[in-house]
Amino acid sequence: MRQETSSQAPNDSTPISLAGAYDYCAKLTQSHYENFPVGSILIPKHLRPHVHAIYAFARTADDYADEPGFTPQERLEQLQIWEDNLLTCQQSPVGPIFIALAQTISTQQIPIQLLQDLLTAFRMDVQNNRHESLEALHHYCTYSANPVGRLILHLFGYRTPLAGQQSDAICSALQLANFWQDIAIDYSRDRIYLPKQDMANFGVTEADLKQQNTTPQFKALLAHLIQHTEQLFHQGFPLLTHVKGRLRYELRLTWLGGMDILKKIPQNGYDIFQNRPTVHKSDLPRFVCRALWPFNWHKS
Repeated sequence: MRQETSSQAPNDSTPISLAGAYDYCAKLTQSHYENFPVGSILIPKHLRPHVHAIYAFARTADDYADEPGFTPQERLEQLQIWEDNLLTCQQSPVGPIFIALAQTISTQQIPIQLLQDLLTAFRMDVQNNRHESLEALHHYCTYSANPVGRLILHLFGYRTPLAGQQSDAICSALQLANFWQDIAIDYSRDRIYLPKQDMANFGVTEADLKQQNTTPQFKALLAHLIQHTEQLFHQGFPLLTHVKGRLRYELRLTWLGGMDILKKIPQNGYDIFQNRPTVHKSDLPRFVCRALWPFNWHKS
């Protein structure tokens, strides 16, 4: 699998310091493109290593589930090894990611179940490449996206049920926005996240995806799904006024980035095949201005 994860093998006995382990996680984090910042300067410096450790754990597991050239059984076996390493990392950590993650779990009192939930999502990716309904997608988001938000809230000390629910809404919306953004990429990997029930209701077929047809039916389907996703963003919006300090601005920028993806899809004529919507560096000044002076911007 990925070269930089080979050092995570169970028989790896190469000594590495805690600082070196966190540095490894930071470099892995910085080497991957993401729509939204991970461990950015808006995250306090003392928390950034913990964000990097969590990201490195999840990113590597995601690669095990995604990279070509391996059978589903091989992927599941690797994910099981990854979970075994997680469950034993506080006693005998294997490799730099788990050395760092063990320290993060211990010092920040991270619920291991949230990390296990992410692995459940990756197993779902291996075992299921179609989804029946929006409800099924939301069930997937419970494991794939929502734990990430709750982990970040946990690091910052926000652990109330309401904060968790609002975070879930935003994280599910971000996940869905990523699905609509990456329809073509996912289809090339034989994955379809467009709900089968909605595809049938709007008259969209897999042949349309294969032929990259932006038919009126396809546009109507995407408009419907975008509206649903925007509603989720708005459900979670109160969290952005509840949290304090730098996290408030980190979440506002993330929220704006997700909403911007949704707005660019219709602006591009719903042709996600030829014009994949992305967040660009040139968008950042506009996001920063809106995040600093948010007078009703969430309603626009």
